[in-house]
Amino acid sequence: MESNERYWTRRAVEELRAEARAITPEAKARRRALAEAFAAKARLCLAAAPRELA
Repeated sequence: MESNERYWTRRAVEELRAEARAITPEAKARRRALAEAFAAKARLCLAAAPRELA
């Protein structure tokens, strides 16, 4: 099972790829906004994750 951080990171990357394929400026803006929101969620998950002692 993938972690929450990996999930949100993957979704952000998918949205950036979709932005590159988008045709209209509005679609590009929506995809960019989603990518940024997903990246922010990934950062929050990463910050909240307990650190392993190595």
